[in-house]
Amino acid sequence: MTNIEKYNHAFCEVLELDEKQLTDLVYQGTELWDSVGHMTLIASLEDSFDIMLETDDIIDFSSYEKGKNILAKYGVEF
Repeated sequence: MTNIEKYNHAFCEVLELDEKQLTDLVYQGTELWDSVGHMTLIASLEDSFDIMLETDDIIDFSSYEKGKNILAKYGVEF
């Protein structure tokens, strides 16, 4: 699985979304992306990419697009 496939899979699985809904997705932009869903998503991404996000990055992870930029800091290339 490619990195973008892993990334999309985490969003779709945790937030119960279709890939078509991801492009403009923002935190609290869907019912399941609340504070609990956020931490579940972060845990899924950390497991998928074998990384540990810093607290500031977890807080800044406010959209689908921003998340890709944050993960790039950890060596994840899309």
